[in-house]
Amino acid sequence: MDDQDLELEKPEWKDEPTPGPAALHSVTALSGMYQDWFLDYASYVILERAVPHLNDGLKPVQRRILHSMKRMDDGRYNKVANIIGHTMQFHPHGDASIGDALVQLGQKDLLIDTQGNWGNLLTGDGSAAPRYIEARLSKFALEVVFNPKTTEWKLSYDGRNKEPVTLPVKFPLLLAQGGEGIAVGLASKILPHNFNEIIDASIDYLQGKDFVLYPDFPTGGMIDISKYNDGQRGGVVKVRAKIEKLDKKALVITEIPFGKTTSSLIESIIKSSEKGKIKIRKIDDNTSANVEIVIHLMPGVSPDKTIDALYALTDCEYSISPNICVITGSKPVFLGAGDILRYSTDNTVKLLKTELEIRENELREEWHLSSLEKIFIEEKIYRDIEECETWESVIKAIDDGLKPFKKKFIREVTREDIIMLTEIKIKRISKFDARKADEHIKGIEAELEEVKNHLNNIIPFAVNYFRQIKKKFGKGKERKTEIRSFDTILAAKVVANNAKLYINYKEGFIGTGLKKDEFVCDCSDIDDIIVIRKDGGYLIKKVDDKVFVGNDIIYAQVFLKNDERTIYNIVYQDGKDGPLYVKRCAISGLTRDKEYNLTRGTPGSKIIYFSANPNGEAEVIKVNHKPRARLKKLIFEFDFGQLAIKGKSSMGNILTKNAVQKVALKEKGLSTLGGRKIWFDDAVFRLNVDGRGLFLGEFSADDKIIVITKNGYFRVTGFDLSNHFEDNILIIEKYRAGKVYSVIYWDAEQKFYYVKRFTIEESEKPLCFINEDPESKLISITEVEYPRFEIQFGGKNKDRENEIIEVAEFINVKSYKAKGKRLTSFMVDNIQEIEPVFIKESSSEKEDEEDDEPQHQDKKIDPAQMKLEL
Repeated sequence: MDDQDLELEKPEWKDEPTPGPAALHSVTALSGMYQDWFLDYASYVILERAVPHLNDGLKPVQRRILHSMKRMDDGRYNKVANIIGHTMQFHPHGDASIGDALVQLGQKDLLIDTQGNWGNLLTGDGSAAPRYIEARLSKFALEVVFNPKTTEWKLSYDGRNKEPVTLPVKFPLLLAQGGEGIAVGLASKILPHNFNEIIDASIDYLQGKDFVLYPDFPTGGMIDISKYNDGQRGGVVKVRAKIEKLDKKALVITEIPFGKTTSSLIESIIKSSEKGKIKIRKIDDNTSANVEIVIHLMPGVSPDKTIDALYALTDCEYSISPNICVITGSKPVFLGAGDILRYSTDNTVKLLKTELEIRENELREEWHLSSLEKIFIEEKIYRDIEECETWESVIKAIDDGLKPFKKKFIREVTREDIIMLTEIKIKRISKFDARKADEHIKGIEAELEEVKNHLNNIIPFAVNYFRQIKKKFGKGKERKTEIRSFDTILAAKVVANNAKLYINYKEGFIGTGLKKDEFVCDCSDIDDIIVIRKDGGYLIKKVDDKVFVGNDIIYAQVFLKNDERTIYNIVYQDGKDGPLYVKRCAISGLTRDKEYNLTRGTPGSKIIYFSANPNGEAEVIKVNHKPRARLKKLIFEFDFGQLAIKGKSSMGNILTKNAVQKVALKEKGLSTLGGRKIWFDDAVFRLNVDGRGLFLGEFSADDKIIVITKNGYFRVTGFDLSNHFEDNILIIEKYRAGKVYSVIYWDAEQKFYYVKRFTIEESEKPLCFINEDPESKLISITEVEYPRFEIQFGGKNKDRENEIIEVAEFINVKSYKAKGKRLTSFMVDNIQEIEPVFIKESSSEKEDEEDDEPQHQDKKIDPAQMKLEL
C-alpha cells in the first residue's frame, strides 16, 4: 500500500469510535494480508512496469516517453532532462527509471534520433548526464507510431492529463526492438529481429505464404538457431563472437555476442587465462566505432585450438533462453515470434483500415460542406436573409433556400451546417470562384474514390504500405548477425594444460599435489586420468590434488574420451598358474570411478606385458619360457600386428600355456590402423571423423588439405580436427603436389579477362592467385588436364563468331604469381567451359609478353554457362 492510500485512509480512522480493549488485542491473519497485498503488487508490476503490451510492443514507461516526446515535438532536438521532466506528468516513478528507459530506446536506433554521448553498446560505456544529451522522434516513429485519431486514451495517474492506453503502432515493433523485463513470478525476454526481414515476413503472411524469423543483434556476431523454437519458452540460441586469425601469433575479435560488452568479454578471457586454461600473452582492446580485440598468443600455441578454447571456456560463446511474454487482455500470455508477427500485422491492417475509414468520412464531410457552400453562394441564397429580423427566421430562410438542392447532398443538412453558412464573410462571397470550387470538389471526389478503392483492396494496400516502409527506412538495416550451425566444442579437448600430474607408485596415490613424487604428464584441472594396475584392474579418475587409485600401478595418463586410435597391447596371465593371453583393444566410454578389468577376472591374474600406442602401433615382443624337461622352444617372438583389435572386455588369444620367465619388447612396429578418414562438414565449416559432410579421403601423418576460396585465394593446411576454415570455400580436397589448375579471372585493373595455369605452392598463409584488386573476380577454375572454354562476345562485338580456347595450348603452366595471358581484347558476354578433348603435348604453345607478370590461381566455379558482368 503506498503513501497516497495511507493519506486517504487517515480521516476515516479519526471518524471511528475509540476501540475498546478487546479490539486492541484483535488478530489479523498474516496469510490473508500477504495474499491480498502481494497479488496486488505482483499484478501491478506485471501489467504496469515490466512486461510490454502486445498491441504496440512497449512497456508503460516507454509509451509515456514517446507520448511526451510527441507532445514536445517541433522538429528540433530537446534536452533529455526536459523530456524526463515532461514524462513525469504521466509516469508515477522517479526520473532515474525514465532516463534509463529513454537511453535504452535511443541506443536501439529506431524510434529516437539522438545527439550527444548516448553511451556505447559495444564497450558498455554509459551515456552522458541527461542535461548534456538531446533527442527527438525519428521520422520512422512519426510515420508509424502516432495517430491521435486512432488512439484510445485514458487519464494519467493523477487525473490531470490524458495518456494513450496503447499507441497505434503500424509495425511489429516488439520484434524489431526486442525487450526484457523481470516481474514478480515471471520474466520476459524477447530477442530483437531484423527490420527488413520482419517486413518481408509480414508481406509473406499477408500474401498467404510461409515465413520464418530469426533474431538479429546490433552487436553482430554469430547465432545458432537450431533450437530457437520460435522464441517460445524452452527454446535456446547459442551466440558467438566472431574471431579471426590475424597471424600465427595473434587472434582478433571483430564482433561480440549479444548481451556482452568488450569489457565483460575481455574480463572472462583474462579469468580463463589466469586459471591457465588458455595460453595468451596479452590482450589489446582497440575498439572504437567497431570492435577490435587483439589476443596475442604464447609462443607455440595453436591459433585454431585457442579459438575453440575461447568458445568453450569464455563468454565468446554462451546460450540465451528466449521467453516471449506480453500483456494482452490485461493479463500476461506466452507466445512465439510468429504469433507476435501475425498479430501485429493483422493489427496494422486493422489500423490502416480505420485510418482509411476516418479519411473517407472526413472527405465525405468536406465534400458535403464544400457543395453546400458552393450552392449557398452560386444560388445567392444569402440574399434571402436580408429582410429576416430574427435568428430563427434566418435559419429558416436558408433552409428553405436549400430545399431544392437537398437531394444532391450525401447527408441531411443540419442546423450546424446552416450556422456554418451564416459565418461566411462577405469578402469571401464577393471573391468566390466557381471554377476553383468545382476543381476542389472534383479533387475531393478523386481522393474519395481512391480511398474507397484502398478499402476494397485492404490487403494489397497493406502490402504496399510495408514495402514503402522498407523502401524509406530499410537502408542500412541489413542483417548483422550471421546464422551458423555451431559444432559442439568439448572443453576437455581444448583447455590448455595448467597443471602437472604426479604419481606415487609405492603408496598408490596420484594427483597434482604430489610434487615430490614422479612426474607423469601435463594436464588440466578438468581432465580425467586413466590408471591401470598390475592385476588388470583399471578406472577413470578426475584430476585432483591427491587421490588413492590402488597399489601396483603400471600405467597412468590423461584419458581421452571416445579415443579409438589409442590401442593397448597386453599380455596377461589368467590366474596364478594359468596360460598367457594376448589382446589388443581400445578403451573408451567409461564411467568415472567405476572399476574395470582387462583380464578374465580370475583371482591371481596379472599383466605380464603392457604398452599404450597413440596411433595403433603394433610391436614385436620376445617371450622367454622357463626351462623344463622336453620343452623344445624356450624363446619365440610374437608380432601384435597379427592380432585383431577387439573390445576392451574381450578375452584375447592364448599366447602360450607354458610358464614364462620374461616377456620383452624386441622391435617397435608401425600403425595398423591405416590412414584416418576425414570429412568436411560445410554446415559448421569444420573437419570431422564422424562421416558428416564431404569425404576428403584417408590421411596419413604428412598429408595436407588444399583450400581454395571464391575470392581467389588458396592455402595448404593440415587435417587437425581443431582447424578453422573460411565460409567462402570453393574447393576443399586432399592436397596433391604438382596438380595443375586452370583459371579464368577478371582483372579489375586492366579491365580484361585473363587465363592462367599453375600449380599450388605449400603455404599455410592464404595466397592470392588472381589480381588483388577488390573488384577482380574469379570466373572459373578447373582441374581438367586439357580444358576448353567457349567465348561468346557481346556489346559492339556481339556479331563476332564464338571463339574456342584450348587452354593447354594457349598458355604454359606458370607460377601462381604469374598474371597469365589475356583471354581476348574484345567485349565478352559469356564464357562457357565445354567438353575437353585429349590433346598431345605441344612444344610450340603460345606465350604472351604478359605471362611473367605476377598474379595468382583459381578453380572451377561453375561449368555451366555464366552471364558475366563487365
